[in-house]
Amino acid sequence: MKRIFTLSLVAVGLAFALSGCYRDYQEVNEQHWLSQERGEVVYSDSYCPYYIVRTFYGYQVLYSFGGYRPYEGSIVYGNFSSYGTRDFYNHSTGRIFTADVRDYWLSYYQAQEAVFFYCDE
Repeated sequence: MKRIFTLSLVAVGLAFALSGCYRDYQEVNEQHWLSQERGEVVYSDSYCPYYIVRTFYGYQVLYSFGGYRPYEGSIVYGNFSSYGTRDFYNHSTGRIFTADVRDYWLSYYQAQEAVFFYCDE
């Protein structure tokens, strides 16, 4: 009886552990994301959590959360035209990530200055 109880606890623990592996998996609705604003990452540095995205309206400065920064040349979708923290979609890798829009609708020079200012803090 003791063995059956122990084995059942191990089985329940194993099932719980395996189900936890898929907990962070998100189904990506590409139609939703592709209807959002499109941007291209034009500046990303591994030593600074800020990066620059070029959109139709100009250049945006974003702050990465969780250490994830898209690479230069990545195509990303989301709402870049207002301040705040929100989710974005990296179409190049198929990944949804969270970032904070710190500045938007800038010239490239203004965006570079902002990133250098933020990274020096």
